Amino acid sequence: MEVNYRNVGIVGTGAMGRGIAQIAAQAGSTVQLMDAQTGAAAKAREAICNQWDRLVEKGRLDAALAAGHKDRLLLASTLADLAGCDLVVEAIVERLDVKQALFAELEALLPTHTALASNTSSLSVTAIAAALKHPERLAGFHFFNPVPLMKVVEVIAGLKTSPAVCEGLSQYARQMGHTPVQAQDTPGFIVNHAGRGFGTEALRIVSEGIADFATVDRILRDQAGFKLGPFELMDLTALDVSHPVMESIYHQYYEEARYRPSVITAQRLAGGMLGRKTGEGFYRYVDGAMQVPPEPPVPQVTEIPPVWVSPRASRRSELLQLLKNLGAKIETGASASPQALMLVAPLGFDITTVAVVERLDPARTIGIDMLIDDAATKRRVLATNPATRTDMRDAAHALFARDGKAVSVIRDSGGFVTQRVVAAIVNIASDICQQGICSPKDLETAVTLGLGYPMGPLAMGDRYGPTNVLEVLFNMQTVYGDQRYRPSPWLRRRGAIGLSLMHQEE
Repeated sequence: MEVNYRNVGIVGTGAMGRGIAQIAAQAGSTVQLMDAQTGAAAKAREAICNQWDRLVEKGRLDAALAAGHKDRLLLASTLADLAGCDLVVEAIVERLDVKQALFAELEALLPTHTALASNTSSLSVTAIAAALKHPERLAGFHFFNPVPLMKVVEVIAGLKTSPAVCEGLSQYARQMGHTPVQAQDTPGFIVNHAGRGFGTEALRIVSEGIADFATVDRILRDQAGFKLGPFELMDLTALDVSHPVMESIYHQYYEEARYRPSVITAQRLAGGMLGRKTGEGFYRYVDGAMQVPPEPPVPQVTEIPPVWVSPRASRRSELLQLLKNLGAKIETGASASPQALMLVAPLGFDITTVAVVERLDPARTIGIDMLIDDAATKRRVLATNPATRTDMRDAAHALFARDGKAVSVIRDSGGFVTQRVVAAIVNIASDICQQGICSPKDLETAVTLGLGYPMGPLAMGDRYGPTNVLEVLFNMQTVYGDQRYRPSPWLRRRGAIGLSLMHQEE
């Protein structure tokens, strides 16, 4: 099939511009690389050609195909050289005034049929197009780095963008081997918007002294199935990239509490602790290897006390079976004996609140996170309260580690770690759908391809139960008194009537 944009101009030859040029040439387009910095376009072309050569050497690309790609990758000296292009994609600095000036200059040079696209990740497409006489010809075309490997692209319509431009860009993305998702012009579009809950809620957990960076990462990898923990991920992307995005989306949404950034990343950014590329971030790196602090050892306990489980515990029957499998002495009375370890499993509430409400002895009360089926996790998470005795904490840790499964013990937290982060992710995704920023289907596609989550956020909510996620949010809002945790109407209504979060009204 012939490509719908035979001649494509790429303005800007940083990593994103090079990546877009590479896949455009591979799709069969003649590509002209242009950069205002002298010699930058030539260096970019050389880097792309070297990459094709390496693929040929590894047997992953036919030599004749590589030669054809190179023949279609040309250099443009000035913007006027792009006059014959069907599409021009901008991938320059993220400054509104600079982008507006570039597109105004391009509009004066290019024929009216030429489509214009910005690879902006955070600026308003409507605002970029506002300087044009024909704003309908410009759309957002947001790829992710590294472009050849990240197979999703957001196609963003500004308020005046022609639907035909978005359709043409979507078709072209497919020809490039990428999956297009349609987004409305809102801060963060889909992927950067949907990703707010993962990092910001993890930062909030650490800021409350609940657990350290490594423990939070271990929990979210082993219990919730994320490939990377949030602090590993921020070290990989670097704080000079991720923190400004946090601040940008927060301010563009007029200080919406759900997107509130953290002083932790602001301080580390100021101190130059950016992540892997500086050798130190949330972790230290020696010769590129992440230095991870060891896990606390399982306590040596001579005798485990009997265990009493709260009647209000979530997944109570599963928890009782787990205790039986672990060889615990289980008390079945209406109340616990004076010697018993008292186990609670709340959704959203902290252990202190549960102990007070249920009139339990806080010194002997421990919480366990049972949002996710224990059989589906590689780690159990326990939480103490400020009054929990050391011997009870150690006994609970030793008991739940008997079968060799990893155990993390954290300080008191409404929603433990996994509940908080999962609920934040699901809630923000639900609100993206509520605002009509994109369809539920495109949201799931964008997040799984763009962020690498174990499943899409709406599927995550369905897996763990919309009513459970709602309960977590309602109870966390009670514990913290923070509007950050107010449930989205999309989640609240579907959870209340038992509908899938993927359900879209006709």
